[in-house]
Amino acid sequence: MRLVQAASLDSIDDYRLIETETPRPGPGEVLIRIAACGLGYVDALVALGRYQVKPPLPHTPGQEVGGVVEAVGDGVETLAAGDRVMATVRGGFAEFAPTPAAAAVKIPEAMSFAQAAGFRINYLTALHGLRDRAAIAAGERLLVFGAAGGVGSAAIQVGKVLGAEVIAAASSEEKRAFAKAHGADHVIDTAPEGWRDRLKALTDGKGPVVTFDPVCGPLFEPAFRSLGWGGRHLVVGFAGGPIPALPANLSLMKGAALVGVDLRQFMQFDPARAQAHLTELLSWVADGRLEPIVGRSFGLDEFAGALQFALSGQGLGKTVVEIA
Repeated sequence: MRLVQAASLDSIDDYRLIETETPRPGPGEVLIRIAACGLGYVDALVALGRYQVKPPLPHTPGQEVGGVVEAVGDGVETLAAGDRVMATVRGGFAEFAPTPAAAAVKIPEAMSFAQAAGFRINYLTALHGLRDRAAIAAGERLLVFGAAGGVGSAAIQVGKVLGAEVIAAASSEEKRAFAKAHGADHVIDTAPEGWRDRLKALTDGKGPVVTFDPVCGPLFEPAFRSLGWGGRHLVVGFAGGPIPALPANLSLMKGAALVGVDLRQFMQFDPARAQAHLTELLSWVADGRLEPIVGRSFGLDEFAGALQFALSGQGLGKTVVEIA
């Protein structure tokens, strides 16, 4: 089989497309024939050793895949060869990958492999953040930063299913049009000068009630200051660069909360609820309430360009590497 691999994480040039033996599933594992692998900004950072968690070497990028169960190991009863699944694997830039059976979930017929490859992390993050951490209610106003990115666009869609009025913040006209086309009720630019005034005009002077923020960039403090009374600002990530600070008195003055959203720890400490959320999200796909967004696609032999594109922040939706 073919896979992408690097023995060091100094640059994208360290990665090579190589031939190796197809693995076999061990006890409790399934072997996935990978059709597509999702690629986000964090995946690209990990691939270059720039993330807070360093992967073991040699490293194959990618962790979210969509594909078909090729074979099952001893003791696996929940899945069978031929099942269409989404799965979390260690190294998705490959034609095959083994993974624990518990890390693979059947997908509805309405979901493509490319949709499955970019679904679990982004949509679970959105639902966990909006429901569990923000307790968003139908009719509340939601501001989404990074609205054209993978997790931002997921937050728009999930917010709409939960009944929120969504304002999408994005840096370009193309990105704002993308957010609008995927469910945002309103859009706003991210130019700092006069930004709070423009947001007030969109919200009748009341501001959003919930802010979903995977960027935490220059508008972090202005956005918190713009929250309505009792607002919640969700800290999802730091794609905007240096980690910002916030004067503690603002929380008191606004009666507002700064709330962290960490999917990894949510899945670690509350796996039953995380699984229930994923089941619910997939039911929304099956009944047509949710149509997962697929971003730009690359072939496996275009892996270097895919990594560079994911790092650029220019993608609309989640980037996908088509394997088969």
